[in-house]
Amino acid sequence: MDKIIRCITSDGAIMASAIDSTDIVYKASIIHKTSPVATAALGRLLSATSMMGAMLKSKNASINLRVAGDGPLGAVIAVADSSGNVKGYVSNASCQTTRYENGKLNVAAAVGKDGVLNVMKNLGEGEPYLGQTNLVSGEIAEDIANYYAVSEQIPTVCALGVLVDKESAQVLLSGGMLIQLLPGADESTIEKLEKNVAQLDSVTTMLAKGMSTLDMCKEVLKGFEVEVLDEFPVKYVCGCSKEKIEALIESMPKEEIEEMIEKDKGASAFCHFCNKKYEFTENELKEILKKK
Repeated sequence: MDKIIRCITSDGAIMASAIDSTDIVYKASIIHKTSPVATAALGRLLSATSMMGAMLKSKNASINLRVAGDGPLGAVIAVADSSGNVKGYVSNASCQTTRYENGKLNVAAAVGKDGVLNVMKNLGEGEPYLGQTNLVSGEIAEDIANYYAVSEQIPTVCALGVLVDKESAQVLLSGGMLIQLLPGADESTIEKLEKNVAQLDSVTTMLAKGMSTLDMCKEVLKGFEVEVLDEFPVKYVCGCSKEKIEALIESMPKEEIEEMIEKDKGASAFCHFCNKKYEFTENELKEILKKK
């Protein structure tokens, strides 16, 4: 089962989150039938969004990330709640896969470097917070770190990884880390953290070694006293249902529902997050109309 852990140094100078998102990304790849590079891009964003969602304090809060570059992949979208449960999709799930010379998936070429990262935080009350930064690499991890530095003024290291089998294109491992300096950090703390980050293995290498999410946090916080804030399971969740779509139709103007009955003899709705299609017959729409 996938999980997130959040840790803090005992002096309150550094916060670190780590996620094992292997099952989440595997499920997303099956739902959307993604090509290897689309799997990697979507998987990275799902991991980051899950960790960012878990940082939200309000129970009803949610966060939406949208990476839109000028590459063939199109938009990559992920949404998470404050429990870290997440869902997402890509515009072009069958995007052609290219690789770097070392064999690693070239996510930047698929995403494109000319574009933006949009972040919307809905804290459950009031207007949502909207942030936007330009993409710096298209590799997603660097773009997340840049967002925090520019929009929230929080020095952040983000590491994301998805390991896809070259033969079967199946997700083998997926995970991520977010490390953030807090106001209590001094120069010696920063230097020690930078040294640790420079020596850190990739996320998928650490997972392949059998390291837990706590092991990963302790590795990047080597030399610091580490306290665990919380640890909990996370999963790929789409909360759509026919009842929710029905409620949405019921909220539409009476004239629009009548038009669906007269012209289309029914209605259909498609969920991008889970690929489910919901059908409403003419009689069902008439029943909805009676409630208005």
